[in-house]
Amino acid sequence: MAEVITSKADPGTNGVLIDVRDLHKVYHLEGEDVRALDGVSLKIHRGEMVAIMGPSGSGKSTLMNVIGCLDVPTSGSYVLNGHEVSRMDDNELARIRNREIGFVFQTFNLLPRADALHNVELPLIYSGMPSGERKKRAAEALASVGLSDRKAHWPNQLSGGQRQRVAIARALVNYPSIILADEPTGNLDSRSGEEIMTAFHRIHEQGNTVILVTHEPDIAAHARRVIRVRDGRIESDEKTGG
Repeated sequence: MAEVITSKADPGTNGVLIDVRDLHKVYHLEGEDVRALDGVSLKIHRGEMVAIMGPSGSGKSTLMNVIGCLDVPTSGSYVLNGHEVSRMDDNELARIRNREIGFVFQTFNLLPRADALHNVELPLIYSGMPSGERKKRAAEALASVGLSDRKAHWPNQLSGGQRQRVAIARALVNYPSIILADEPTGNLDSRSGEEIMTAFHRIHEQGNTVILVTHEPDIAAHARRVIRVRDGRIESDEKTGG
């Protein structure tokens, strides 16, 4: 595989990439207030590989959505790479998502009638990059996950593991601050899952910040730090061997 693309760095944040303080998220459902997050505080430093775990309804998905700038908290502060994002409007959040966060989803989220190269190009299209530079960057990202020979293949011509590697290349192509992976091996067999985790390890070893959201202990065991969420709060936060 070619060298993995590394993320941006902002030296002004003293190594703290994510600084979450006293986050609350309250949903109003059928006349009731549901506290999805209830005073969450945590810091994640640049270059960490972290797993966020928790059972269904624990708040881990809400925390992921806030970290990924897909949702905003009801109260509290969230600083990402030096930017206070907890009070941004939808357009500002979209710009932050495109610039700072590379997403990898359980369902791959690839365009079925676009080849691998075009799927990887998508974030660069949204940012307005010229075609020649887009294709060069997308090809480099595919090479970084060992798929140089699959650039012209459509998703239905790829295995599940290869499709997820295309999704990882797409997440890397904009040189984001964070790779945020939501149940990244959930639709894969065990062999393909190990292949994907090997890719994440290599990405991390090249200096990228990786956050895995999972309910699977064997996937969380790959991380260097495991944060467990329950009832909207941090239940535990432990360093591991990784």
